Amino acid sequence: MKNSILFAAIILAAAAPVDKAAVPTGKKYTNSIGLQFVHIPRKGSPQSRFTMGFGQKPLPDGLIIPEGQLSKKTTFPNGDFDEHPTHQVEITKPFYLGMYEVTNAQYEQFDPTHRNLRGKLGFSKADDWFYEGRVTSDERRFHPRTTDKIDDPKWVNRKEKILPSLTVGQTPPNPWGLYDMHGNVEEWCYDWYGPYVPGPQTDPVGRAEGNFRVTRGGSHSTELYYLRSSNRMGTLPEDRNWYIGFRVVLGPMPDTKPRPRMPPPQYQKNVEQKIPPHLACRPDRNVPYFRGPRRYVNIPPDSKGPLFSNHNHDPAIVECPNGDLLTIWYTCVEEDGRELAVAASRLRYGAREWEPASPFWDAPDRNDHCPGLWFDGRDTIYHFNGLSAAATWGNLAIILRTSRDNGVTWSRARLIVPEHGYRQMVGEPVFRTQEGAIVFGADAIYGSTIWVSRDNGLTWSDPGGTLNGIHAGIVQFKDDRLMALGRGMNVDGMMPKSISRDMGKTWQPGPSPFPPISSGQRLALMRLKQGHLFLASFADKLVITDAAGQKRTVSGLFGAISFDDGRTWPVRRLITDDGPGKKLNGGAWTGEFTMSQSTAEPKGYLSVCQTPDAIINLISSALHYQFNVAWLRTPMPALNR
Repeated sequence: MKNSILFAAIILAAAAPVDKAAVPTGKKYTNSIGLQFVHIPRKGSPQSRFTMGFGQKPLPDGLIIPEGQLSKKTTFPNGDFDEHPTHQVEITKPFYLGMYEVTNAQYEQFDPTHRNLRGKLGFSKADDWFYEGRVTSDERRFHPRTTDKIDDPKWVNRKEKILPSLTVGQTPPNPWGLYDMHGNVEEWCYDWYGPYVPGPQTDPVGRAEGNFRVTRGGSHSTELYYLRSSNRMGTLPEDRNWYIGFRVVLGPMPDTKPRPRMPPPQYQKNVEQKIPPHLACRPDRNVPYFRGPRRYVNIPPDSKGPLFSNHNHDPAIVECPNGDLLTIWYTCVEEDGRELAVAASRLRYGAREWEPASPFWDAPDRNDHCPGLWFDGRDTIYHFNGLSAAATWGNLAIILRTSRDNGVTWSRARLIVPEHGYRQMVGEPVFRTQEGAIVFGADAIYGSTIWVSRDNGLTWSDPGGTLNGIHAGIVQFKDDRLMALGRGMNVDGMMPKSISRDMGKTWQPGPSPFPPISSGQRLALMRLKQGHLFLASFADKLVITDAAGQKRTVSGLFGAISFDDGRTWPVRRLITDDGPGKKLNGGAWTGEFTMSQSTAEPKGYLSVCQTPDAIINLISSALHYQFNVAWLRTPMPALNR
């Protein structure tokens, strides 16, 4: 266990090639700027062999877990999925490892611009990583080898938290004289994140390429479950946040060949690139059309990573140029957990069922909240995603990837909003304005904002205004104004409607003609290809006029259409197959419900797109509905008497 605590946390750590003649000798070494190093012996020493991956002990010796933090250990008694298979590793070359993590002052000797981060969200001001302010009563020192300082790991607004001291070297060292190997801050590693392979390995250097660089060791404000030597975290190499630092490794790089990139998941395999000749022609747009609902979240029971059967929610859907539909959503145990990842499924053109789910995007042990998809109508699919600094959704940066081959390959992720903050909770929809700008909505803790790019996605800005309600649906009127409908912050007891005349710098709230929505519900709003506005939302009591001319009350998921840019919404219809009552499961917060002539899905997070054949594709947290405008305009049948 001693060996794994040392090596599993630092193997392939942040390193650069060095001249062999420059490598020092002796058990300790101090360089010209005062960095202190400890000598790690060569092959043949007891320390050179260790077990990598989940060991017999799920947590370091002596670590006591408070009762409130048992959930992850109970759910994953054998560690995370990416800690297997356990395998033997041998290191054949000696090296020197920094006794301490590099401090702010030391790093700024090489990168003076780092000082610009001091004092920003989560970042310390002091030279040695010290967070100013008193230490909270939650601070605990568990063991000489873990030495973590614990604060609330699931905060949303850091301005309300008091942070602990992170001065380096304030707790006892491990048996090799290394300080803060668990806790304080996570530490960058050299290798790209990827799955382990079975069998013994010598001087492994990880994968040839990937999306994420590994971090190890855990940090302050982190659940104790993640402070195990066998656990791997990771994020984009460009990401900078207050949870991650590094220590210097001095020694020659191994000449081991890296392992190849991971094989593609199911949604990327055997995708047809040709555009079907009749893609926009079927079915007849004047004939009512409805299909569904069919389930798109297909994950085996008891899945515990990288897909999770516990909780699947917050979807996005997009039409692909080849006629396929691609949907993504987050999959997790807990919505604020570090394990939250993004899954995907594809409905191939002409197929009757969605394929089994497969992994889509997963920064290891970062909460990947709020996925978004958009097709630009020409040749490019855009993927937007929140990237948390750790757990929860209150500290997101935003990434962007693009695909020009129907989602088979993606560009390397780019941080379009690199500073983690409170106005970056990516939402639906994404659209292009009449002036050519790309716009997407985002939650802003209280209310929502928009992000705007006027150079086709290269740079992005938040105009600064805040509209009423979270999870807002947003459209542009033909007179260039923006209109948004949201959840919460209701006006006169109705769903709030916000209008902006200056592209999101300011918003004027008012009541909409729709009932408000609440927890577990997200509306969807878009401009259809025909020019109409389409809204999907939920109502406890919605009055409709049926085919017999009778007014009656229905409840649940409904669709509405405006033909005059939102002034009136004459078409309102329950989204149901109009058949006899049947039980369905809507997943996530929805659970089991009855679909009938009077009831539809009562909750769900909605996303919508429209294919070239004018079919509206609406998904909730687990189910997929297809219909056209002709069907929406058809009165619901009279009740069977």
